[in-house]
Amino acid sequence: MKAPDYLALNPMGKVPAIVHDGKVVTEVAAICTYLAMTFPEAGLMAEDKAACFRWMFFAAGPLEQAAVNASFGWQPSGPQEKRRAGYGDLADVLGALTGHLAAHDFVADGRFTAADVYVGSQIGWGMQNGGIPVNATLQAYWARIRDRPARQSAEALDNALIRENQP
Repeated sequence: MKAPDYLALNPMGKVPAIVHDGKVVTEVAAICTYLAMTFPEAGLMAEDKAACFRWMFFAAGPLEQAAVNASFGWQPSGPQEKRRAGYGDLADVLGALTGHLAAHDFVADGRFTAADVYVGSQIGWGMQNGGIPVNATLQAYWARIRDRPARQSAEALDNALIRENQP
């Protein structure tokens, strides 16, 4: 990921990055959104784009920032720091997300969309690594995402490639 050819695509040297029609797209939320909009026949773009974008970028911004900060042991203390952080604190972020998911099986349209690819992966990864505390609502949502056959197939392909490329 730090090879010059890859850094030419993504100067941050992180994955993923895609090149489609000569255009480079980095950042998972952007890739999910781009692919869903570019390939509408896949049915992953929500009709309710406002909800899709809202929760996709909520996960890419406040959720990721709050979870990473908490994993480093930093939490805003007091109202002034919570305002400066922009997201409040991890409890505020998880309260908003849990509230939405308690009332909806999926992020938008009442069905699986590209937003669920990203929101679900953030929740699953965060709960697995301890950055997001487990609660019944998030656990049930993650189970709906985790148990999808397409996700299980993709994970099997990833694991095979990892084994194949280990020294």
